[in-house]
Amino acid sequence: MLFSDGSLCTVLYRMMRASRRCGLGILAAVVYKLNAFLTGAVIGRSAEFGPGLIILHSVGVVVNTSVRGGCNVIIEGGVTIGAEKGRSPVLGDNVYIGSGAKVIGGVKVGNDVRIGANAVVVKDVPDEATAVGVPARIVRTRVQER
Repeated sequence: MLFSDGSLCTVLYRMMRASRRCGLGILAAVVYKLNAFLTGAVIGRSAEFGPGLIILHSVGVVVNTSVRGGCNVIIEGGVTIGAEKGRSPVLGDNVYIGSGAKVIGGVKVGNDVRIGANAVVVKDVPDEATAVGVPARIVRTRVQER
């Protein structure tokens, strides 16, 4: 399992977070650099995700240190979740972010959201929605399907 780049990335991210919580800042910094070197992912040392984080392909993943994510977030390769003007995204639970997508600024992404490949999210995305395009627009909500 650890030889898959996404699994190794997730394990190293969790090790980095555990090191910080235990007051081992130097170890956290080493694991942070090791993660970037081995997997090609840069995940900020203070970024927080709930249980169930899955990084499918770690190469090119960049997550700002101020990002907050809920449970069961799935991130594909080449995804950027970054700050703009000092504000970072907040992701809900059960969020899927497709390959190459960008989530930028102080946006709130709701629960049970799907963000399509190469989408650029610069506005809030409501619960149970699918967002695609540049800039991202809502193309479907599960409420509409019921």
